[in-house]
Amino acid sequence: MAPIWLLVGLVFFFQNGFLSSGISTNISMKPSEVQIGGIFTFNSSIGKVAKVAIEAAIEDVNSDPSVLGGTELKLVTKDVNDSGFLGIIEALKFMESDTVAIIGPQTSVMAHVISHIANELQVPLLSFSATDPTLSSLQYPFFVRTTQSDLFQMAAVAQIVEYYEWREVIAIYVDDDQGRNGIAALADKLAERRCKISYKAPMKAEPTRDDIRDVLFKVLLTESRIFVLHTYAKSGLDVLDMAHYLGMMGSEYVWIATDWLSTILDTNSPLPPETMDQIQGLLTLRMYTPDSDPKRKFVSRWGNLTKGSFGLNSYGLYAYDTVWLLARAINTFFEKGGNISFSNDSRLNEIGGRSLHLDAMSIFNGGKLLLKSILGTNMTGLTGPVQFTSGRSLVHPAYEVINVIGTMRRVGYWSNYSGLSIERPERLYTRPPNNSVSNQKLYPVIWPGQITQKPRGWGFEKKQLRIGVPNRVSYREFISYEGGDSFKGYCIDVFFAALPLLPYQINFKLIPFGDGRNNPSCTDLVRLINTGI
Repeated sequence: MAPIWLLVGLVFFFQNGFLSSGISTNISMKPSEVQIGGIFTFNSSIGKVAKVAIEAAIEDVNSDPSVLGGTELKLVTKDVNDSGFLGIIEALKFMESDTVAIIGPQTSVMAHVISHIANELQVPLLSFSATDPTLSSLQYPFFVRTTQSDLFQMAAVAQIVEYYEWREVIAIYVDDDQGRNGIAALADKLAERRCKISYKAPMKAEPTRDDIRDVLFKVLLTESRIFVLHTYAKSGLDVLDMAHYLGMMGSEYVWIATDWLSTILDTNSPLPPETMDQIQGLLTLRMYTPDSDPKRKFVSRWGNLTKGSFGLNSYGLYAYDTVWLLARAINTFFEKGGNISFSNDSRLNEIGGRSLHLDAMSIFNGGKLLLKSILGTNMTGLTGPVQFTSGRSLVHPAYEVINVIGTMRRVGYWSNYSGLSIERPERLYTRPPNNSVSNQKLYPVIWPGQITQKPRGWGFEKKQLRIGVPNRVSYREFISYEGGDSFKGYCIDVFFAALPLLPYQINFKLIPFGDGRNNPSCTDLVRLINTGI
């Protein structure tokens, strides 16, 4: 029980800021090596790519004496196997080993917890894949996101919804920090465009097939047919498999998957044929990285690094750039007179004692200067310009809009600068920004069911709209009942002409009101509506 109480005590300790300077240990001003840590899951789609990319970046940095002037970066990585508990333990171990910065963690859930430790021990935490928009610099000053925030991804999704003139979507997501906060950002971005989430369908982080079926059964009872799927790789494919089984991949359905799907397709292609069949017609997003000579060279080098065992995804490019960002920041740190030194905290002994080795954990005295150097770095990497805004987001957030047909077919781009476009974002940056609705454009999409006509995104299969039509004896050129289900007249013509213009489908029945001998009372007809008849 002692380790458990220790962990609880430490989280309380860090969250409440009980930290004071103690005994200080110094390392030479320009050491021969600087240790950095890495925390991620080695066997995941993102983690296995990031591990190779980070190790390649370390090798490239250390082979270029102009970067750190003879100082070598020493990387120590830890596999936490998707466990938040292991992530905390490994982060604490790094704090015992004179680590100046940590690359990771991989998930937003873990980042929320470890950021408390990083804050108090003043060790910068650079994550290339924690995209939760609530990981803010105000609450977590030592957390640095070196990838795009889901705030921008959800802005892209909202603009796609508006572009196709849909008004309501259903959000299917994992019920954790990343899922909930991503969908909250989507709700805000949709509201800005007078759209909304009509139904939220949360799932467990590791749902069973029965769990997924139960969630989709509830979704089937709703009317919207526009689904936004914000989840992780394995559970996302399981959801799409069950949706296919339940007949939810037909011609009236729209599925928009966040970038987890493009990450799988980039990393693990080709997927099994039966899996590819189930995801045809979907839209997904992929973080956009402009083409460049360094990027092309790294992509061609990737096969040798992995021996062709898996592909390169966008997170791998951001992971590679994260190492170079950190290396250049460490160099700036030294140029500004930074000294790598650590101070023990005497209060840690009071809550744990020397028997628990808490006295080995130390504060990085140069943490604030290194953090400032990181945020002030301006470089060009494999992902394009690497520079932080005043809000600590990377400049020029942009995504590719992908239509899954065969494999992946790009139908356009989204940028925070000019919205949806068929032109590459870097070309738009040379012009004045134009986010007007009339300026938005994507190439044609092939939707589920192999149709090219835009789905209406709405279904009334469970409801029938009963429409009362006055059975008049005068002014029959406006409305006349011809018997059975036949109605004629100007008003009827206008009604049927307007139906195709609606962004959703209506299941309706026209019902005559009146005996055909006297003009019926419209007041009586309205009263019937009010009583629900």
